[in-house]
This record gives sequence, C-alpha cells and structure tokens, in this order.
Amino acid sequence: MERIAKSTIMDANGIRRILTRIAHEIIEKNKGTKDVVLIGIRRRGVTLAKRLQQLICEFEGVKLPMGILDITLYRDDLRTIDVQPVVQETAVPFSVQGKQVILVDDVLFTGRTARAALDATMDLGRPQRIQLAVLIDRGHRELPIRADYVGKNLPTSRRESVSVCLREADDSEEVVLMDKPGCLISWNCPLNVLQQDD
Repeated sequence: MERIAKSTIMDANGIRRILTRIAHEIIEKNKGTKDVVLIGIRRRGVTLAKRLQQLICEFEGVKLPMGILDITLYRDDLRTIDVQPVVQETAVPFSVQGKQVILVDDVLFTGRTARAALDATMDLGRPQRIQLAVLIDRGHRELPIRADYVGKNLPTSRRESVSVCLREADDSEEVVLMDKPGCLISWNCPLNVLQQDD
C-alpha cells in the first residue's frame, strides 16, 4: 500500500509565520525568558527548538539554553518492536531543576511521544513546569495530554498521516497530509524521514 501525498498543509512561509507566533507566545506566557529552557524531541523537534531559540533571541536579545532529548528507551512499545531500537544521544547541558521547560516536537498525535518525553525530562531533574510546543496537532489522543503552544490544529482521519519536512534534514520545507499510510512514499521528503507521528 502506497502512502500518497494528498495536499500541502503548510509551506516554508507558513512554517516561519507559525514559529514566529509560537516564539512570541512563549515569551508572553512566561512573562519573559527568565528560567525558560527549550528541549527538542528527536528528530524534527530539535530543528524546531533551534529555530525558536533563534527567534526568541532576535526578539528578546537572550539566547535560551537548548537541549536535545531522545525518548527511544522511554517508549511504551519497546517490547513490541521486532528490530533493535537505535538510541541516539540525549544532550541537555544544563540543569532542569526549577526551570520552565518547553518540550518541542513537530506533530502531536496519540500523545505517547509526549508522555515518553515527560518521563525522560523528569529523570533529568524536577522542573518548575513543563510545557509542550508543537507545529501540528492532528488529534486522536490516546492519553490526557495537550500542547500549550500549537502551530496548527489539523483534524485527520486514522487513514491519514502528517509528514513534516524541514530544510535542515530534508529536500523541502513543508507539511504534507498523506493518505494510505503503511508504505514510505512521499513527494519531496527523503524516504527515511517520514514521520511516525505519535
């Protein structure tokens, strides 16, 4: 079964505008940048966190600490995966103790990735508060998790998938709604970058 591109939901300009808005919302909600840190969830959450860090620096003149979180070992489906999971580096070169931690990811779907990220973050220390920023919220939550900052709410069916392509890793910059998930076929995204958005 092929995964077929149905429509482009967002282009490069749309992604830029949304990240600009989210950066302003982060500053406003936290009454500035004091004790605010960004942690990107691998893979595309890291790229988005870097962009938010740059935007907030442009607006406030402060470069927020930024870390990288790999949640592989915190997934609740590890026992059901046939292949050996590939664990990549978690790099959070600062203490999260007492901080306003903002987890950044590309797509919020079932909430299971966010739950794993919460567990991984709590293992690093005890933040004052944890917030979640996502580019796309596609619904179908299986856990009681919601994002504090949402770029776009995108109602989808379970037959659909959302592919986020970012220029730092992909051949294009866009968000694409896909149909008939199951096969790794996209239009401009390399085969190895399609999201298992969860």
